[in-house]
Amino acid sequence: MKVIVIGGVAGGMSAATRLRRLDERAEIVVLERGAHVSYANCGLPYYLGGTIEERDALLLQTPESLAARFRIDVRVRNEVVRIDRASRTVEVRDLTTGRTYEESYDRLVLSPGARPFVPDVPGIERAHTLRDVSDADRIAEALAGDVRSAVVIGGGFIGVEAAENLRERGLDVTLVELADQVLTPLDPEMAAPVADRLRTHGVRVELGAQAAKVPAGSVELTDGRSLPADLVLLSIGVRPETSLARDAGLDLGPRGGIAVDETQRTSDPDIYAVGDAAEKRDALTGESVLVPLANLANRHGRLVADAIAGREVRARAATSTAVVQVFDLTAAATGWNEKRLRAAGHPYQAIHLHPGSHAGYYPGASLIALKVLFDPRDQRILGAQAVGDDGVDKRIDVIATAMAGGLTVCDLADLELAYAPPYGSAKDPVNMAGFIAENLTNGTARTVQWHELDGAEGTLVDVRSPAEHAADAIPGAVNIPLDELRDRAAELPEGKLIVHCQVGLRGHNAQRLLTGLGREAVNLDGGYATWAAGRSATAA
Repeated sequence: MKVIVIGGVAGGMSAATRLRRLDERAEIVVLERGAHVSYANCGLPYYLGGTIEERDALLLQTPESLAARFRIDVRVRNEVVRIDRASRTVEVRDLTTGRTYEESYDRLVLSPGARPFVPDVPGIERAHTLRDVSDADRIAEALAGDVRSAVVIGGGFIGVEAAENLRERGLDVTLVELADQVLTPLDPEMAAPVADRLRTHGVRVELGAQAAKVPAGSVELTDGRSLPADLVLLSIGVRPETSLARDAGLDLGPRGGIAVDETQRTSDPDIYAVGDAAEKRDALTGESVLVPLANLANRHGRLVADAIAGREVRARAATSTAVVQVFDLTAAATGWNEKRLRAAGHPYQAIHLHPGSHAGYYPGASLIALKVLFDPRDQRILGAQAVGDDGVDKRIDVIATAMAGGLTVCDLADLELAYAPPYGSAKDPVNMAGFIAENLTNGTARTVQWHELDGAEGTLVDVRSPAEHAADAIPGAVNIPLDELRDRAAELPEGKLIVHCQVGLRGHNAQRLLTGLGREAVNLDGGYATWAAGRSATAA
């Protein structure tokens, strides 16, 4: 059997090497149009920032090492320009010599990746993109010159990482994002701390802004402002590279990627597709989605090799779990966010909490902002987001695993997680989310969200200390500390009461106390901290 893999890196090389481990006799050819076939593209921003000092550390395998270990025929700078499905051949152009030749195949694996989206604005050719080692080389060469300022256009994961690393090099950095927040997979109140941390470290953040032109030395925005920019880096998303598949008559999906079944097989039974070019199945709806993440590309490359080898396989639906470092802050997310659920009209309940990263009495504990979304009809976990200095990634990974295993949000309360004071608390933040969900589900707790507070009926009661209230208060709130609330409850006016504290826990105790006294009370979910973050995001 002869298998040709078009494109290397995560998906293509995972397919090729896994297939060799399963079939020693197969002829495997990898055709890669770039100069490098196996590299750590997720590490590129950190190479530019100097965290990864050696460029060669990014190069995981070479054609020579792959030939020696796996007997795989890897040809870099060889571009497939046409697929002839009838004859099961591909036409290849050697970009070094210009020679064109044909290769036959029994099975074909498409892993062409995605191309950066480049807007049609004057001067945009001066901007850099960051998708491969060659891109990084060009940017590194530019940085070796007299570069003092940079503008990063796009505030997604790669854009934020690029802004951080260019700032670490000492550049004057501005991040320009068309949306009203950075990191759109997060909800606004969860993304606000990320923008704040960027600003704290000297990155200028321009939200709701759009580049109009890119003249020499600057970026001009549509509102007329000009930003200094010796270097411009574009990171405003990618588009699946589907030209080969389209020209070969393969079916494309509703999102513009290559349509595949649960074994990654295309509309041609001899052709498979993986990576950023292939559409995935969403875990919530089962609909087609585009998820340009390296972990999925690796997993699906492995799965394709199993399918070609005759094994029974089935790709799991995607939850789009992702994490990013922003200086000393971490942000992570899995599943759907509230914006998307609301837009789709899907029923949901939101939980906000601000637990410690580990036991509060052990030195170094810091707060995590954790948000969990679930379906109130069956308690299915729909998504989660977390932001904090420490312990964020493992909490999101636990919740993503719970989602994959079909656990409900209330099941989180009973998870037995590793505990020692340096690592967590006896009641882990994930357990705490489960406790809150149980209380909401069985009626023990009632909450109101930060964005529902304006115009909400009732008296707002701040149960924090007088010092906390004096430092920062929600306008119109009456301050009665929790420890005085039982004796002073008679001071509260008739009608509904909305209680709040700093992060939600004292507010929950106050809500239960007042309910026990026969009053109608709800708790502001996530407390003042969540409300303040939400207001900051709205104001920005």
